Amino acid sequence: MSTPKPPSRLAYLTIVLLLSLSFSISVAASEDSDDIDELIALDEAEEGGGSGTHNPKPSSEAEVLTKAQRIVLELNNDNTQRAIDGNEYVLVLGYAPWCVRSAELMPRFAEAASSLNELKSPLLMAKIDAERYPKVASNLAIKGYPTLLLFVNGTSQPYTGGFSTEEIVIWARKKTGTPIIRINSFDEANNFLKKHSMFTIGVFDKFEGPDYDEFVKAATTDNDIQFVETNSPQIANLLYPDVKSDNLFLGIVKSEPERYTSYEGDFKKDKILQFLNDNKFPLVTFLSELNSVKVYSSDKLQVYVFAEADEFKKLLEPFQDAAKKFRSKIMFVFVDIKDENLAKPFLTLFGLEDSEDTLITAFDYKTGAKYLLESDPTPARIEEFCSGLFKGILPPFYKSQSIPDNKDADILTVVGKTFDDLVLSNSKNIILEIHTPWCLNCETTSKQVEKLAKHFKGLENLVFAKIDVSVNEHPNLQVDDYPTLLFYPGANKSKPIKLSTKSSSKELAMLINKYLKEEARDDVVKDEL
Repeated sequence: MSTPKPPSRLAYLTIVLLLSLSFSISVAASEDSDDIDELIALDEAEEGGGSGTHNPKPSSEAEVLTKAQRIVLELNNDNTQRAIDGNEYVLVLGYAPWCVRSAELMPRFAEAASSLNELKSPLLMAKIDAERYPKVASNLAIKGYPTLLLFVNGTSQPYTGGFSTEEIVIWARKKTGTPIIRINSFDEANNFLKKHSMFTIGVFDKFEGPDYDEFVKAATTDNDIQFVETNSPQIANLLYPDVKSDNLFLGIVKSEPERYTSYEGDFKKDKILQFLNDNKFPLVTFLSELNSVKVYSSDKLQVYVFAEADEFKKLLEPFQDAAKKFRSKIMFVFVDIKDENLAKPFLTLFGLEDSEDTLITAFDYKTGAKYLLESDPTPARIEEFCSGLFKGILPPFYKSQSIPDNKDADILTVVGKTFDDLVLSNSKNIILEIHTPWCLNCETTSKQVEKLAKHFKGLENLVFAKIDVSVNEHPNLQVDDYPTLLFYPGANKSKPIKLSTKSSSKELAMLINKYLKEEARDDVVKDEL
């Protein structure tokens, strides 16, 4: 459950985060007692801000957590294979005691195990200390922490659900044969409402027929949302007030101001799934470690607002208004700018990682383009920004350092804002060094360029320049290998020539002389013509 790195689907996270027992659980529980105490202590320290201060939970909550932990089987060298082979379904959590993400997930995993136990699920919930039992963990294909894997008749598949207790339960039930909950009474409906913050409801006079079959297919395919069904109009109205049909109805319920959304399309699996994909997120999603996987994997255009929580309250209403207008096309996300783990990777893409101001950005992950609202975020400007994004007419943002003073410099420093003027529009020949701070060989190349600049100093038609592409971008500068040396001929800047950075200074000087002579010859020919 490592924090994914944003954009360009930019390595966008290869995020697939990854028991009726044939032997006594009491033995596993006694073996696990030390681990349980340790995990409870970790949870308490986490709640106390990581200071290590002992802030015990209320005894009843601690008891509930301990009981839940004891439902989870602790795997070891001796019992792992028996557990995998002896159960149709086994959900395994691979963790490390020192891993913060593991400590965050462990209580939710245990609470989910408790809920599934009460629901008489056939799923065995198990965990393994992958550091203590590395060989067993390796055999299970656990390579990082935490990792969740579902074993079905001994064959594993990655966990693809969310990381709240409710989301783990929903995913597990769907994968073990219970994609839909049927509600037959008001008591069942009220109990369901206490446990679920989001769900999809289907109303059918009879649980049969082609429409119902498509509903079941959608419920089985979707991994995130709990589906419920009923044939009682009264129960349906308790779950979803103002159900419009006694016979055939589908809608989604969420815990937000726009709570109820009805489905108006044909009962076809793909159309139902598209409806859910368009509507399952809140109008504005508050990004967290728990939901980041779902947010990053969305195929929608995304608009992000980075602000302090108190400042965002002023923008919530205009963002919700914009979200209503672009619901099926754009996802709106709030990121607390004080949360470095979540905010900084995004802001670095804009060269704004040190900013504390409210920022509104957007991403199109299909093209890798990013956008920035460079004016005050008034409601009208927010809507205009979103409209331009949706229509594809918003100019992309390219990060750039401030324009430097190149007076008397032998080697010009180019930034994103000056690339056009100093390189592409310059009638002179340009030698451009492209480097980054983390490049191991860039320093050697820089020294070579300094020697070359001194060697050719005074030559009017040749300019040496350099650009740090870690903090500067331009649409006509797409380079993935550093360092890179490019020769831009004065007569044709659209086809730069790549120079070998492995050549000696002497070899480079000879090559540059050759290109300069060719350029001079071409100029003579043009003049004669």
